[in-house]
Amino acid sequence: MLAQVCGLERGEFIHTLGDAHVYSNHVEPLREQLERYPHPFPLLELNPEKTDINDFVFEDFTLVNYSHDPRIKMQMAV
Repeated sequence: MLAQVCGLERGEFIHTLGDAHVYSNHVEPLREQLERYPHPFPLLELNPEKTDINDFVFEDFTLVNYSHDPRIKMQMAV
């Protein structure tokens, strides 16, 4: 989205986490998740008419070919 509104070509997006942690009641659900095979990445399409990042609304985003496995429930850790 930033590339689009800045008039740049899209490229690689790199994300890092600073304080990632796992609560004890999440260990088993996460083990189940690790057993799953990843699906192909979906494509996120943006409304090409938008040129200002502040003008985007929910309807300007379309997720194409999104595939997922059934939900794995996890209790909120407090």
